[in-house]
Amino acid sequence: MKIKTKSLSYEKVASLPSWEHEKPEKPSRLLAGIARMALKGELKKVGFTYEKADMEKAGDGPWMILMNHSSFTDLAIAFEVLKDRPFSIVCTKDALVGKKWLIKGLGCIPTCKFVSDVSLISDMDHAMNVNKASVLMYPEAGYSLDGTGTKIPEGLGVLFKKLKRPVVMITSYGAFARDPLYNNLQKRDVKVSCRVKCLFSAKELADAKVKQINDVLKEAFTLDYFTWQRENAVEIDEPFRADGLNRILYQCPHCMAEGQMEGKGIRLTCKACGATYELDTLGSLKGVNVEPKFTHVPDWFAWEREQVREEIKNGTYSQDMPCNIAILKDSKALYMVGEGRLRHDANGFVLDGCDGKLHYEQAPNSSYSVNADYYWYEIGDIVSIGTNECLYYCFPKGRDIVAKTRIAAEELYRLLKDRKKQSKENEVK
Repeated sequence: MKIKTKSLSYEKVASLPSWEHEKPEKPSRLLAGIARMALKGELKKVGFTYEKADMEKAGDGPWMILMNHSSFTDLAIAFEVLKDRPFSIVCTKDALVGKKWLIKGLGCIPTCKFVSDVSLISDMDHAMNVNKASVLMYPEAGYSLDGTGTKIPEGLGVLFKKLKRPVVMITSYGAFARDPLYNNLQKRDVKVSCRVKCLFSAKELADAKVKQINDVLKEAFTLDYFTWQRENAVEIDEPFRADGLNRILYQCPHCMAEGQMEGKGIRLTCKACGATYELDTLGSLKGVNVEPKFTHVPDWFAWEREQVREEIKNGTYSQDMPCNIAILKDSKALYMVGEGRLRHDANGFVLDGCDGKLHYEQAPNSSYSVNADYYWYEIGDIVSIGTNECLYYCFPKGRDIVAKTRIAAEELYRLLKDRKKQSKENEVK
């Protein structure tokens, strides 16, 4: 999928009016039917099947529907399993670019990833109570990078108790293995299925404590698709299966070099020391010319998180990335405004560019994560920051830094939260 782009000076983009908030429309059954038919071909290719569990307690709805986020196949799955009911999708604002009429006609609720949006709750309430439509949300917001579940907002339990609607979970299996984000949209021959389960009836939700709800949600989003692939003997023998694997496994555990890994074909190689791994057909890593430090991709990724955490603790974490800059300010186009530099350290993000005309700062406590994506709309890897009025999409030049940036943003937020908690505990003492 591509997005409409337009080259424009920063001054002109800055003068454009920002998004005007609109309530979600009632989903058009005609447009939903057309979307379902358009996406059905994808599901036929993967032999899609699904099962239901505990759905009798969900009632007729509307429902609050959650789904894990593995790949674009998730959208086709949603339209198939929810074909008998109207539903609105919480989507990103960039989805409206060049096709606002379609996205609004489907009843979608646009918002920004990892940006506080106070109107989102009222929009969801409007969709359910006025439009009588269920609401589908991908609470992870970003696609999984390493095939494991990503952090979800801590306020979901409070939100769901406020909305007072049954909570339904759609869990996909095989979508990540078929089309992992790092693999440049190259699809593998993998069957895809899902399970639709009611997590809470309206009464169970009312009776449950917020912590109980959050614990159930945490368990529902505890996933590991590389383990799933191995345990279910899902063979992936495509010769490009390691293409782009360096996007997530960016640091060599042998020589510690960063940005020197190259995923190509079925192998991952460090160009600094030559350490080479092979990604086998069951998704495990095997050392070719070294004793493997890791055999499980998520373990390597978790180790990288530990390295970033240590950098933050000892005060050495810092990134300075030359990048191309695009701005999303309305639904007419993604505006390409020029070049600049994105810096990230313990003080947060600082973006400068467009010959000194653009300067934006974002504190580390502004969000628990950051929008980081690969081959975004087939343009390139991105790190996106900003506000509901204006989003900045930074396309870094050079080595792989997107995964590290996301990890660092999450760890900085966690560190600040822990410090705040410790401070309160000390006050009580």
